[in-house]
Amino acid sequence: MRVILLGFAGRPGVAQEAERLRPLIERHAQIVGWDLSGQMDLSGVEADLAIVLGGDGSILRAAHQMGSRQLPVLAVNLGRLGFLADIAPDELPAVLCDLDQAGLEPHVIEHLMFDCCLLRDANVLATRLGLNEVAVQTGPAFSMIDLDLYIDGELVTTYSCDGLILATPVGSTAHSLSAGGPILRKDLQAFVIAPISPHTLTNRPVVDSADRVYELAVAKAEPGTAVVVDGRVMATVQPHDRVRVQRAEVRFKMIAVAGHSYYRTLREKLGWGGRLQLGARSTEHGAGNTEHGTRSTE
Repeated sequence: MRVILLGFAGRPGVAQEAERLRPLIERHAQIVGWDLSGQMDLSGVEADLAIVLGGDGSILRAAHQMGSRQLPVLAVNLGRLGFLADIAPDELPAVLCDLDQAGLEPHVIEHLMFDCCLLRDANVLATRLGLNEVAVQTGPAFSMIDLDLYIDGELVTTYSCDGLILATPVGSTAHSLSAGGPILRKDLQAFVIAPISPHTLTNRPVVDSADRVYELAVAKAEPGTAVVVDGRVMATVQPHDRVRVQRAEVRFKMIAVAGHSYYRTLREKLGWGGRLQLGARSTEHGAGNTEHGTRSTE
């Protein structure tokens, strides 16, 4: 196998872990690219997969680096939460050994990516490929902004809010989740539209197909209002600008590893222990309910 090793040396421990893992990787693969800066142009590197060390931020950076040539990614978690990067460093040699087996093809799951562009007077001012989310967020003096949402050219509603998030299933466990949006299974082909602190409480998150074209028209905005793609500012916006989002032709590719299922990741990362807090409940409803506290959650 030919592999590229990627990460961000600005995070503590990444460079040291990369050097520690290097000889273990080279037992099973040829390292044809090595970048811990997040800046390397990967368009001319011929490889079979990319090994990314770090957290989900490192994976987003790697996806942006690969651009239109997305390689299958094997993600090793050196971060804190890691919804995408869920392989522990000590698991990597065994995973590479399995992939190195003759005739064994990795199971690759493809994820939705999007193209985002900023339009002003029908002119394209900026474009960016994204994996997680697009957010239009207010700037100083941090008052509410008014955003018109159009889907396939039809006006859906006008949001008065602190911002609006359009997230992929991969991004549904990021900023969108904090704003009250739902969790989507990562291989679904859909977007979540989640307002941030909407003034109208009936404006709730909406899920719609990835086959549609989404436009956010800025009706009212403070001078610092910006469109942010995967946590990075793409451009500041002015009244009457439009932010257009649609499915990208390329897909983000993750190598699925045995024993690392979608719901196991959610259980572990979100603390879905399944245990009831019975102390207050037994006081209210009687001690007879405490017998359920002995049930195993395994």
